Amino acid sequence: MAQVTNRVESSVERGIRTLRRVRDSLEDEEPEAVAVAGVVVASLLFSLVGFLLVSSLTILPFAAFVVSAGYGWVRHQELTAKVLALATTVSTILILLLITVFIFVEAVPVVRYESVTVFGVSVPGIRMFIQPNWDAVSPPIRFSMVPMIHGTVLVTIIATVVAAPLGIAAALFLSEIAPAPVREAVKPGVEILAGIPSIVYGFIGFTILSPWASDQFDILGQGTYLFVGIVVGLMALPTVVSVAEDALSSVPESMKSGSLAMGTTDWQTMTSITLPAAFSGVSAAVLLGVGRAIGETMAATVMLRGVPKLTEPLYNAFYGQETLTSLIARNYGEADGLQLSALFAAGVILFITVMFLSIGSQYVEARMRSKLGGEQ
Repeated sequence: MAQVTNRVESSVERGIRTLRRVRDSLEDEEPEAVAVAGVVVASLLFSLVGFLLVSSLTILPFAAFVVSAGYGWVRHQELTAKVLALATTVSTILILLLITVFIFVEAVPVVRYESVTVFGVSVPGIRMFIQPNWDAVSPPIRFSMVPMIHGTVLVTIIATVVAAPLGIAAALFLSEIAPAPVREAVKPGVEILAGIPSIVYGFIGFTILSPWASDQFDILGQGTYLFVGIVVGLMALPTVVSVAEDALSSVPESMKSGSLAMGTTDWQTMTSITLPAAFSGVSAAVLLGVGRAIGETMAATVMLRGVPKLTEPLYNAFYGQETLTSLIARNYGEADGLQLSALFAAGVILFITVMFLSIGSQYVEARMRSKLGGEQ
């Protein structure tokens, strides 16, 4: 508790110091520059309010913003640049908050609909997670997330099994083994893989992997969690390789040299010094790759059957029904009412999951920097 209190007090002090610096810098500016900056901020704020109200008059404050920002850039460039940079930062945070509030608010109707009374207390949305039926047409209407969560978990596990060892091995090769010319040639190639659209991966999986799996394993129809996971794992591979390679490269050379001076081989140094020292960063790379696997949409949508039900048995990865992302992509165009709200609920689940993975990856990266003597 004392640590939390100290952090809050430290944050408040930093905020007060920042406000004082802003006040002091404004006192040193010309009155005209401060007035222009005020017009820029006010017009941008009114533009945002008009946009949220869907007003046709929004063009007026936006035009005032463009004119005042242009005038300020010509006459008072330094202060205008600071104001615009601050406005951009605040806008980014505000847009994120608005998106978060929007998807949570839109999910409220289905959460209320799927409430269950337990021991006299109404538990909102609990029925979405305790029964496996999804039926948006025939009574009783049910919107269970269990089948899609099951599919997402299976695909994510398979993708992690593919991306984690291959990505770490490739990062270790690029960081510790490959000669400089090879590294310079291979690393851009790995980055290019991240630029290939996901629909291309999904189309390849649909036209090549799925028919082959149907023939080889005698599967009725197409779509298996196994091959969706493999495709998504290959899509997450560039993320894992890039972040893990940066983590391995950040290990101080003195640690490696000291190990070699003790008579160890290069392989022993890599496994006993480099990898353990960079473990936090490598873990962050895997977590980011897992986040990519969870949020993948098009490859899963193209390759899966689109049937929101559980596979039998649950560990059967040779059939593929639906994931949270493919459910949203497949139904958002024609959904309305409670079904549309259920799609937003699926988005909330994805949002929370990926948020925690992102926070976790940042935490382990911070631990790595602290462990290796970097900045906090």
